Amino acid sequence: MQLRNQIVLGIATNQYQEGESLPSVRQLAENIGINMHTVNKAYHVLRQEGFIRLDRRNGAVIFLEEDKSQAVREMREALQVILAKAVCKSISREEVHQMVDEIFEEYTL
Repeated sequence: MQLRNQIVLGIATNQYQEGESLPSVRQLAENIGINMHTVNKAYHVLRQEGFIRLDRRNGAVIFLEEDKSQAVREMREALQVILAKAVCKSISREEVHQMVDEIFEEYTL
């Protein structure tokens, strides 16, 4: 999940552009020192989530599906857990809003 998250962050911050190829599974595994199966699993999760397309000739290519309704459902599920943690740790609504605004700004510059 860490690798998947790093790639999603890279897409959001324009480190990776749509149409750009990611390193091959073998190359990325060697570069960052992890198992090839871990990279393969991350790429398959990214494909399922609509962030990349897997192609035999071009490998993993950044391809953003525009299924907003699915993204909203997934985001709601993730936020429910994150906000439950916030409530358990007495983080206020205002603090949450401030964090969201600060983080969102990083991606919209």
